[in-house]
Amino acid sequence: MKTFRIGGVHPAENKLSAGKAIEPLALPKQAVFPLSQHIGAPATAIVKKGDVVKVGTKIAEAGGFVSAAIFSSVSGKVNKVDAVIDASGYRKPAIFIDVDGDEWEESIDRSSTLVKECALTPEEIVAKVKNAGVVGMGGACFPTHVKLSPPPGCKAECVIINAVECEPYLTADHRLMLEKADEVLVGVSILMKAAKVTKGYIGIENNKPDAIKLMTEKRLNIPVSKWFLCK
Repeated sequence: MKTFRIGGVHPAENKLSAGKAIEPLALPKQAVFPLSQHIGAPATAIVKKGDVVKVGTKIAEAGGFVSAAIFSSVSGKVNKVDAVIDASGYRKPAIFIDVDGDEWEESIDRSSTLVKECALTPEEIVAKVKNAGVVGMGGACFPTHVKLSPPPGCKAECVIINAVECEPYLTADHRLMLEKADEVLVGVSILMKAAKVTKGYIGIENNKPDAIKLMTEKRLNIPVSKWFLCK
């Protein structure tokens, strides 16, 4: 069906997993962490064969301003730092970890209590985002601290959250809003503080009425200046 003026199609929605809750995957026997899993300079490995790591251990440092640190999502022992063929078909450096147990770094807060007030300054928030290796979930995996650091003489006007799923089968944003609405809204309020803005926009497709309803209700509990839900 032609639905765009200059051509193209609007495919039918196939949200087959929209009604299924998020489930944790079973641990693999080995995990591979490419050092080029974000746009910009590849990260630099700071572990070597034989090193023992936990969930949350930093295993690679950012290789430049537009780059991101990498942390282990498993516990175990580093098998090697070698190359792996990634999704592009090219061999890229990577860290191979043999998984053993599920031990976490003691510094990680694993409590279920959600802290809604952030006492950090905007600069401290950006530094924490950078040190945590946070990146966008789009195809480029753009380092988030760069987005929060406008060029000299420029400033942001608002924060825009893209909760629109760009492909017919995707339901990750939908499920995340339904299951972690409070966490999402607190995260957005922290981003707004980091960007020094008082307006935040969350774009949600009108095919997610349950998410729109829940986020509309939940936003009233988050202390920010202005919320806008765009559908």
